[in-house]
Amino acid sequence: MRVAVVGAGGVGGYFGGKLAAAGIDTVFIARGATLAALRQRGLIVESIDGDFTVSSPQATDDPREAGKADAVLLSVKAWQLGEAAEQIRPMLGPDTAVVPLENGVEAPEQLAAALGPRHAVGGLCAIVSYAVAPGHIRHAASEPLVMFGELDGRRSARLEALREAFERAGVKAEVPPDIRKSMWSKFLFITTISGIGAVTRQPVGVWRAIPETRALAERMASEVAALARARGIALADDAVARTMDRYDALASESTASLQRDVADGKPSELEAQIGAVVRMSAAAGLDAPVHDFVYRALLPQERRARGEI
Repeated sequence: MRVAVVGAGGVGGYFGGKLAAAGIDTVFIARGATLAALRQRGLIVESIDGDFTVSSPQATDDPREAGKADAVLLSVKAWQLGEAAEQIRPMLGPDTAVVPLENGVEAPEQLAAALGPRHAVGGLCAIVSYAVAPGHIRHAASEPLVMFGELDGRRSARLEALREAFERAGVKAEVPPDIRKSMWSKFLFITTISGIGAVTRQPVGVWRAIPETRALAERMASEVAALARARGIALADDAVARTMDRYDALASESTASLQRDVADGKPSELEAQIGAVVRMSAAAGLDAPVHDFVYRALLPQERRARGEI
């Protein structure tokens, strides 16, 4: 199986690196300093599960040069999805699966509209990782996990092959019976840790230990759970409690990528996470006061990071 990985940052660098290190035919689509680093010294991954290096990864900035892929892993930021979808067209064969690993729940529909329903599947990942430098990834916390599934719930040979490739690489991979439910469970987790972390400017170990911010996180998670159910997603009754347990299990210094981007003055996934909850809640006739506050509080920083003010 041939896998193309678009983006070689914390997510794409780690998961693509694991595939390449296991001998899976893997090509990275990268550019600029990241592409130069991959070509000059390879991909370096520091991990709590053991460091590794891919000395000569396949890497290019030209999807036409990469050739056709059986699966394309999109590990760009959510706002880059439209550009990435256009970029990968030369790599698509008639049965290529395009797996979004971005945070958020709207990517499958965006990909279906851009590339056709046949190519779009649902996907998510769980990992705390980031780029220390171009081509140098640090996996700092959390057991790495990928999930993907056909949007109609059927089992398919193409995703079974991708799951087997990940398992050969030593990565936990699942094809759940309902990928949309799994994506919303992740969405509940990530929007809350992103929003609370960004407004408090503290890692999870700090805000989860303070009753006031812990209660705010529970309220924020409850807003996502209510929205999911309003949209027909059958989250478990204890979804919020289980999410709080997941925060308690994280390493105390854990932060979300949105929080790190805000702290660094970079564009973030604010619109795909917090903003999406505000927008979808309004459309469903639901109140989401905590998300609304967090969104408004972070919006000036986001606009400034994007050069709009």
